[in-house]
Amino acid sequence: MFMQIAIGAIGIGVVLMVGYIVVAQVRTALPTDLTYQNASGDVVSASGDISDGLNSTQTTVFAGFGLIAVGIIVLAAFGLINVFK
Repeated sequence: MFMQIAIGAIGIGVVLMVGYIVVAQVRTALPTDLTYQNASGDVVSASGDISDGLNSTQTTVFAGFGLIAVGIIVLAAFGLINVFK
């Protein structure tokens, strides 16, 4: 039972790490002076919106890392309790 949970937690951790790498690579690949023309013909800078979105995504990934770490600590605690019973 504990081994299956640990393997699942490791799998989720790997997915989060890949997500973090993808977000970091997208952040470095995007130009800093990205603009577009809206429906009324005004030229608008999209760099701030994209940066805010990437910051939000990275915050979510960091929260996921924290949850995985807490899950692994709790799993290890239950494993130690069962070993010393």
